[in-house]
Amino acid sequence: MRTAPILALATALGLAACGSETEAQKEVGAQAEAIEESYDAEAELVESLAEGAPEAEQNAAEARAGDLRQQGDAEREHLESMADELDELKEPEQQGQQ
Repeated sequence: MRTAPILALATALGLAACGSETEAQKEVGAQAEAIEESYDAEAELVESLAEGAPEAEQNAAEARAGDLRQQGDAEREHLESMADELDELKEPEQQGQQ
């Protein structure tokens, strides 16, 4: 269902492999932010669809929205962490080329 994180990661890894680490980090950051915003937008949609529903449904929607926001945060943090790891792997490689 969620292919965006996988596509973003593939794009980021490809850029990290062929571009400078600064460009790759910027791209990963942009992708991570877009993914998180997507989860936030989905959470807002879930909440808005539950407006006017019985209290139990509203509470369930709020819980689902909270889960979506947490998942978005986790995806962003994971992508940023992977970008940092790639940079750490590239540093010794770049030092060896100097």
